[in-house]
Amino acid sequence: MAGGRESADHSTDGAADVVDEAAVQLVYRPLPADTLVGLRARQRIKRWGLVLRSVFLALWVGQWLLGTIGRGSADVVSTVLFVFVVLVVGGYPRLQAAQVQRIVGWQGEYRTVVSAAGMTTSSDHSTLIQKWSVLQGYRETRGHFVLLSRDPNILCLEVLPKRGLSTADDVDRLRALLDQYSTRV
Repeated sequence: MAGGRESADHSTDGAADVVDEAAVQLVYRPLPADTLVGLRARQRIKRWGLVLRSVFLALWVGQWLLGTIGRGSADVVSTVLFVFVVLVVGGYPRLQAAQVQRIVGWQGEYRTVVSAAGMTTSSDHSTLIQKWSVLQGYRETRGHFVLLSRDPNILCLEVLPKRGLSTADDVDRLRALLDQYSTRV
């Protein structure tokens, strides 16, 4: 003890500290496809983004058609802008998933422990502990469990890929934990 402070040995692997017999552990490397699944699950619940993108695209289609009909032929600049907007609006979820991958991908392998206390996710560079109270629920897809935050815009997602589980029984155990401490949405 120096200056009234106690020193403690802190483990760098926070996920290993919370393992109990009912806990389920996942080990995986995040992929852009994982993020894309999470974004699509969020989009199905919170449809405003899809509605706004559709309205924006419809306005661009209308503007391009009116301009083309008014001139009697397609303008090159207008057509190039129209194609660009269609590609950006249609590809926005993939662009967003690629951006998220740049943020999380460099951290390497993720180790997530799901238990009665919540979730602890660790990488070589960080540890995130989330209690169940931060989640509004989860959605299961064929290859993932997508956990959605409680905030009104669902800005935070936790995507747990089933490929990160060590056995097929772990899928059922994880689903049981999620059903017990969260709700399907």
